[in-house]
Amino acid sequence: MSKRRRAVLEVIALGVEDAVAAEAGGADRLELVTDMAADGLTPAVETFAGIRAAVDVSLRVMLRLADGFAAGDVDALVRVAGELRTAGADEFVLGFLDEHGGVDLTAVERIVAELDGCRWTFHRAIDRAADRDALRKQLADLPGLDAYLTAGSPDGVDDGLPTLLVEAARRGEPGYEPQIMVGGGLRLDHVPQLRAAGIDAFHIGGAARPGGWTGPVSAEAVGEWRRVLDQ
Repeated sequence: MSKRRRAVLEVIALGVEDAVAAEAGGADRLELVTDMAADGLTPAVETFAGIRAAVDVSLRVMLRLADGFAAGDVDALVRVAGELRTAGADEFVLGFLDEHGGVDLTAVERIVAELDGCRWTFHRAIDRAADRDALRKQLADLPGLDAYLTAGSPDGVDDGLPTLLVEAARRGEPGYEPQIMVGGGLRLDHVPQLRAAGIDAFHIGGAARPGGWTGPVSAEAVGEWRRVLDQ
């Protein structure tokens, strides 16, 4: 019987202290953001550089300059993506919708062109999309897209679990090749059912911070997730 592959554990990091603790706890990858009051915006290049120097795990940097899911100033997004690439960033997180809830393909394509083949995640904008299936198929041929960060619903995993299970069953179909990374109201008790469905990537933010968003990542909290995912 083949061994189930190790699940990816991604942790949100706001700075070096978070990053070091997450790595010590067993995180495989970090999502780098600032300003969680706006659900995570692009961090400063200096923040990325400091974290890159402090840890060895993969880093995915958020490309998002304002709250909400509209792209806004695409020129500025392209510029900051280029600055981060110059500083050594090679994995990213992005996702933008138009006023009708469809993917803003023009904005996404411009930014992805600047990334020049780097791997990237389409984030939880998919949970606000008018048509998830159409969005996936529109993005299917873009270079570098290897994951969707999703709760299955804008209201979190409790509400979105049925959608996640349906999409997991479609893995490999056109538009469904990227990895499903579950995050957004994710709890440890969700893990067994998600793992049984073949989902093998998990994203945590507040769950890694027992003291809330005003406190740092706890290596012990991350370690508990690592142990559960490895069972």
